Amino acid sequence: MKRIILQGKIQGNERGYGFFIPDDEKYEDFFVSHGDLRGAMHGDVVLAECQVVGKDRTVARVLKVIERGYESIVGTYFSTRTGGFVQPDDRRYFCDVFIKGGKGLYARSGEKVVCKILSYPHRKSPEGIVTEILGKQFSRKAETTSIVRTYGLTEEFSDKVLKSAKKLSEPTQFELEGREDFSALNCFTIDGEDSRDFDDAVSIKQLKNGGYELGVHIADVTHYVKENSEIDREAFKRATSVYFPEGVIPMLPEKLSNDLCSLVEGKIRLTFSCIIKISDKGVVKEARVCKSYIKSKARTTYSQIQAIIDGDKKVQKQLDNILSDVLLMAELAKKLNERRTQYGYVDLDVKESVISVKDGKIEIVSAPRDFAHGLIEEFMILANVSVTKLFSDKTPFVYRIHERPDENKYLELLDFLRGLGINVNYSDKITTEDYRTILEKTKDNPAFTVINRVMLRSMQKAKYSPVNKGHFGLGEGLYCHFTSPIRRYPDLFIHRIIKDYLANGQTFVTKKYSSVIDVVSKQSSEAERNAMEAERAMDDYYKVLYISDYVGEVFEGVISGVTPFGIFVELENGVEGLVKIETLKGRFELDQKNFRLKIAEVTYRLGQPLKICVAGVDLTSRRAEFIIFNDNACKKNKKRVS
Repeated sequence: MKRIILQGKIQGNERGYGFFIPDDEKYEDFFVSHGDLRGAMHGDVVLAECQVVGKDRTVARVLKVIERGYESIVGTYFSTRTGGFVQPDDRRYFCDVFIKGGKGLYARSGEKVVCKILSYPHRKSPEGIVTEILGKQFSRKAETTSIVRTYGLTEEFSDKVLKSAKKLSEPTQFELEGREDFSALNCFTIDGEDSRDFDDAVSIKQLKNGGYELGVHIADVTHYVKENSEIDREAFKRATSVYFPEGVIPMLPEKLSNDLCSLVEGKIRLTFSCIIKISDKGVVKEARVCKSYIKSKARTTYSQIQAIIDGDKKVQKQLDNILSDVLLMAELAKKLNERRTQYGYVDLDVKESVISVKDGKIEIVSAPRDFAHGLIEEFMILANVSVTKLFSDKTPFVYRIHERPDENKYLELLDFLRGLGINVNYSDKITTEDYRTILEKTKDNPAFTVINRVMLRSMQKAKYSPVNKGHFGLGEGLYCHFTSPIRRYPDLFIHRIIKDYLANGQTFVTKKYSSVIDVVSKQSSEAERNAMEAERAMDDYYKVLYISDYVGEVFEGVISGVTPFGIFVELENGVEGLVKIETLKGRFELDQKNFRLKIAEVTYRLGQPLKICVAGVDLTSRRAEFIIFNDNACKKNKKRVS
């Protein structure tokens, strides 16, 4: 039985056990029992003894806590005779924090607080002190603030950063020198209705040979964010903007994100342009990158562009100055998509929700998947691929990688499909074609949405890396992020590398960046994961608030999860709830391998349509509770979610 000593992080579980995630990515996660945690908590960096104890079972035992993962915990305060305790919101941090008398900052039972951890007594709960009272539990302000605090997000910029940003100003004539002048081009932006920062614009020309010249113009953020400046250090720490239903925590101060680096209509803006020549068949013939400046001719929305493509005469008249450009772009985007389809990319149809708040009322709809969104996606992917191909062999680089799926997870996917009666041949070397075959076979299956989600879970997570390992989902051997430097630090960093290469050559950039790209890649990946978890937690909270207004109402959904404690049902707009096992009367049999739950003569399986009634909500766990529809338990009127 081979045993190895590894360093890594602990990922806790509310039931008291955990998983050891090694720093060395060649190893899978290891299970750690409660006793073998030896005082280690969620987020801690530890040294662990790891071993394989069976064909598919790996376990670990914590030897030493190297660094505590959390200095502060967000949770609900409860008072006791001797003081109180804080129950963490993040239940992966499964241990309550004891607060001695006099260290509670006068918090009352049931209030949301932030507490700083002071010590970790041997075999006892951590001890702490309350440092901030967020408000009464379940109030919207307290709950949303607690999510922000839980994930360590910083809402405000320091005075130093704001003062640095305030000194920046509109580009002067001197700053335009040495840049290509694209201000006469018909450049325009395409974004969502509520977008405030516009970091990319597009332009197009029809070439004499029938081909196209596509311009993807990206805000030149690095012109303003100088290396190792106050703004740069803060941007590196944040590494990404975080988007919530009622606001955004930006990576850059508003002076940059919504003003100087935003490609607003009618203003000269400094840009970094990728100019791509494409044949009439959609084949890239030539690409180059240059410092430039533009003047956007229009600020358009996805819905306007879609209306133009659909032939809406009113919108076409409103935007007649870009009408021919939009139609030409639509023609090109279709050809690019057809080519990408030929060489193989995985176009998963994973349902996403758009949550908005209007006059205090929460609205949730399924995210649109129209051609206008696809058009911009095609152009941004093409620019990212083109930039990577141009510079990756010349400079140190931050790649956006998406590794090939793990074989065991792929086999689990095939087992799941067989449980639905769908047989797919096993491939020794997993390719995008394997996934595309599954999508083709299941496109008319009622469980198609759930199948897409299970397929996504079988894949690796995309991340940033100084080593190129390709992008499986896109079917690309080379890929980076270049197109969103306002909201992603790796894009900003790629701009900096390329600009230095163009100005100073290969030897200079190799010496300057080789030792730092690993740090940038790691920080960008970790910040991205943290932001995604925060966004998911906030979305879950808003979804529960939304569905709480529909208690007693009837909806139609599909079974999205089968567990020993019940079945999850997802509604049409992405809101999900749990039908608890105790509400399903009778002896049950769980077939986890095939995602089935059998009770008496009734079988519930993943992807199965199901009519439910909203029974209530659990705001603590941010979970909706459903019961299977029947006339006695639910109101008879039906309200379908749009």
